[in-house]
Amino acid sequence: MMNFVTRLLARSEPTFSEARQRDAARIATVHAASFQRGWDEDEIHRLLIDRAVVAHRATVGQTMIGFVLSRMAADEAEILSIAIAPAWRGRGFSRPLLDLHLRRLAGLGTRAVFLEVGEPNAPARRLYQRTGFHEVGRRQGYYAGGATALTLRRELG
Repeated sequence: MMNFVTRLLARSEPTFSEARQRDAARIATVHAASFQRGWDEDEIHRLLIDRAVVAHRATVGQTMIGFVLSRMAADEAEILSIAIAPAWRGRGFSRPLLDLHLRRLAGLGTRAVFLEVGEPNAPARRLYQRTGFHEVGRRQGYYAGGATALTLRRELG
């Protein structure tokens, strides 16, 4: 019985690594489950082949449970999208995924990272606050339904 429990728990710990082109379909699936307008496989694939895009994934076995995509320009980057699949949320996986991603961006010479988040998205806002992002702008009524987009920034070094 103990071996079964140990194996079960071990399988629920994600692996965090660089995302590749072959991950496009699985990232698109997570994106579609996470956002009102999901990006399709082709859109994700185009991002993954762009030399300015940095991408990481969280997997459990062969299951894609999360991703983060950023585009770099000079010494800045913008997080284009980050998501954890709905069934895997609330387990603390977004923080190590984002931390890995920010370390990689810093290693590539990025000095500042920007992102936009919906003001009503309290879990995402808490994650960003805990990882050092601060508000630098607002776009009133930016999202469907009239939600305000908050523009956040974090210095990396």
